[in-house]
Amino acid sequence: MIISDILSYITEDNLKLWLERFRALGPLPAIILPFLKSFVPPLPTLLIIGVNAAVYGLWLGFLYSWLGIVAGCVATFLIVRKIGHLPFLTRMSQKPKVERTRLWIQRNGFSYVFLLSLFPVGPFVIINIAGALSGMRLRTYLFAILVGKGIMCFTISWIGADVSKYLDHPLQILYIVLFVAVSLLITKRIEAWFTVRNQMTRVEEA
Repeated sequence: MIISDILSYITEDNLKLWLERFRALGPLPAIILPFLKSFVPPLPTLLIIGVNAAVYGLWLGFLYSWLGIVAGCVATFLIVRKIGHLPFLTRMSQKPKVERTRLWIQRNGFSYVFLLSLFPVGPFVIINIAGALSGMRLRTYLFAILVGKGIMCFTISWIGADVSKYLDHPLQILYIVLFVAVSLLITKRIEAWFTVRNQMTRVEEA
């Protein structure tokens, strides 16, 4: 009931009012909101990132949202890895959705986490938990969410910084599509390099 009351309070106007009221605290409020997304999945990602960009501007809004989301994901990953032996997490890892996700991460690692990081909606809390329980390397996980969440946050911030411009000129959304496409191309090249490095490391360790 408490969570539903909080979610009903989270509207665009209320978020803007809250951020403006606590602006004296610097970037902290704008970072805390996206950080909490990893612990309170129902929080509206699109709204939070869009309002950050509208209040702080494109670049600062993007930076604060990106830092908050990545910090929340990494915190979840490290906490679950630390307490992964506890019975309730063992039972959770055996649930079909988590087990399926864990197996996908074990097989595909970077690609799976990166691709799901691009979407502002979805069961990313499950990805964080499954990534930790699957034994995925922190370095690989961190790189995947840094790039994936970076693209996602920048795309939403780009629109959120000036929504009316895209409503008046919808064709300008093509620039965003182009940005995402180029980012994906570059990331695929980085992923290929990253995969080769991991394979070389495994061979050396063997």
